[in-house]
Amino acid sequence: MPADLAVIGLGHIGLPLAQAAVAAGLGTLGYAPAPHTAAGLGADGPLSSTEVRRLLTAGFRTTTDPAVLGRVRTAVICAPTPLGEDRALDLRAVAEAARTLAAHLRPHTTVILESTGYPGTTEEFLRPLLEAGSGLTAGRDFHLACSPARYDPGNRRYGHSNTPKVIGGLTPACTEAAAAFYGRLTDKVVRARGPKEAETAGLLETNYRHVNIALMNEMAVLCHDIGVDLWDVIRCAETKPFGFQAFRPGPGVGGHAVPIDPNGLAHKGRSPGYPLRMVELAQEVNGRMPRYVIQRCATLLNEHGKSARGARVLLLGVTYKPDIGDEEGSPAREIASRLLELGAHLTYHDPYVPQWQVMGRPVPRADSLYEAASAADLTLLLQHHRTYDLQGLAVKAQLLLDTRGATPTGAAHRL
Repeated sequence: MPADLAVIGLGHIGLPLAQAAVAAGLGTLGYAPAPHTAAGLGADGPLSSTEVRRLLTAGFRTTTDPAVLGRVRTAVICAPTPLGEDRALDLRAVAEAARTLAAHLRPHTTVILESTGYPGTTEEFLRPLLEAGSGLTAGRDFHLACSPARYDPGNRRYGHSNTPKVIGGLTPACTEAAAAFYGRLTDKVVRARGPKEAETAGLLETNYRHVNIALMNEMAVLCHDIGVDLWDVIRCAETKPFGFQAFRPGPGVGGHAVPIDPNGLAHKGRSPGYPLRMVELAQEVNGRMPRYVIQRCATLLNEHGKSARGARVLLLGVTYKPDIGDEEGSPAREIASRLLELGAHLTYHDPYVPQWQVMGRPVPRADSLYEAASAADLTLLLQHHRTYDLQGLAVKAQLLLDTRGATPTGAAHRL
């Protein structure tokens, strides 16, 4: 049976897109390899089990049969593109999705790339795969466009409907075909000059976040060293109505949106020849934060006559964002690993993570939060979930280090 949309890849980009499309009344199916069938969608993804059940009840279908891709009007590639060991984007899942789609691609279909890529991914990497596998020509026989994903998990203010979508098509007709699709999901469509401009806009948005967080992480270290309350500094600075946007430090930077340097154009075997120095430095600064947190933990324990070896440490919040269960890139795992290497005894609590392992070993989960905080030599807040009563925890904890600046002034030691 024909469908309006096929979402290829049911991860942190694909599932929310499918949710938005179904809510807009589009017949939507999801295609992914066998392990990502309907039964397992809510296990470790961007939507809760309840949201997944509602999605399926509303008519969303999943399939492992690639033949159905030949019966849709629009196909959106949402395959993951993680960083490889060389810190270049791994485009193998995009290539697999493209080859699968190409074998069943029909004329007049609109193909859109939402996966993170380098400037040029749509035209220089995706297009040849689609054309070679289908025998069709992009821009003539089918529409091809890029629209970088902008979904922000856990954001209660901005979703698909009120977040503008940037679209860059191979031709003006491709752009309009993609705009017609996204116009059913969002209030505003922004047309880029082409796919490269759309891809570079996504690159700029991601790097902007990482560079500014790196600045705040450096400020956090400086302010602690000179005895200045950084959180009060931020509170004052963000009253400026122009020329300033508030970012906040933390124990590291997690999430799926990784900083991208165009020097990683691995699929072409070349690079522009000059790195984005600010992005490189931001990666270096943000990558140091877990070690800095460990240093602060050891210093605090030492100041209270305790050693990290043998210390009982409670970790609060191990996800990369508040109020969601996604652990992608969370600094909690590196921090926990380093504490274990120092000989600390760990427990953790996270309302969204029922089980957690570090270095191949399960970490005990605290059942009673207040009792665990009272028994721990150090309680370390890594993620501020709304369910945490930080004022109450600050009273119960022997020592509380808050890496998110969420506790009341004077209630805890803060990053």
